[in-house]
Amino acid sequence: QVQLVESGGGLVQPGGSLRLSCAASGSIFSMKAMYWYRQAPGKERALVASITTGGSTNYGDSVKGRFTISMDNAKNTVYLQMSSLKSEDTGVYYCNAIVQTDRYTGQTSYWGQGTQVTVSS
Repeated sequence: QVQLVESGGGLVQPGGSLRLSCAASGSIFSMKAMYWYRQAPGKERALVASITTGGSTNYGDSVKGRFTISMDNAKNTVYLQMSSLKSEDTGVYYCNAIVQTDRYTGQTSYWGQGTQVTVSS
């Protein structure tokens, strides 16, 4: 099994910054990629950003130029630096990891419990 623990959420004013972290632990043979999703009130969960262990990144249109995803491969930890935050960035942010748990099995998707980000004055 693999556990993902997110941290760094909170209340921030519009225009402010926040940094989220997500640490993966457990039976990790090979980490493939890590993702941040956001679920705003009354809306479906949507992709915010993704990163592969090779360093390739992808961003949702609404956060391009404001958010930066990065990963510490040695620590199996992904970060999301959020800047110029807007009220529409409010939501629960979930970490997702695609992991191979041993050399004989395929890839499995794991989710964290989520961390609340509220952007409000």
